[in-house]
Amino acid sequence: MKRREVVRRITIGGITLVVIPSVLTSCVKEDTNPDPSPGTGTGTGNSTKIDLSLPSNQNLASKDGFIIVNNIIVINTGSDKFVALSSVCTHEGCAISYNPSAGNLPCPCHGSIFALTGGVLNGPALSSLKVYKVTKSGNILTIE
Repeated sequence: MKRREVVRRITIGGITLVVIPSVLTSCVKEDTNPDPSPGTGTGTGNSTKIDLSLPSNQNLASKDGFIIVNNIIVINTGSDKFVALSSVCTHEGCAISYNPSAGNLPCPCHGSIFALTGGVLNGPALSSLKVYKVTKSGNILTIE
């Protein structure tokens, strides 16, 4: 084998090792968690418990405060009432957030907007968000 052929094969092999992985990873959806400091909750079977006295859950202390735990967005709607919905957009799986001024849940990826009831207000999403039952006992929220 000539020296030129060896250099050519090494070059092609090196380019392949660099290009192929970058092309494959460009198709992977990024984690777009809108809350940089998600709350902490503990999952027990089919329920998640959130201790409102923990500093990591302090956003839930006031009206319109929210946290995201275990792919569930929990929102304080005021008067000691809370709602919990899936934080995963039903269109393409992006992480949604809460817009307190509009009182809705926008998806940053493709513009879907959901109501606090989980219903679709604006597409392209066609399916509602899953809604979870929330109960409060003392400082503990239980999401089922």
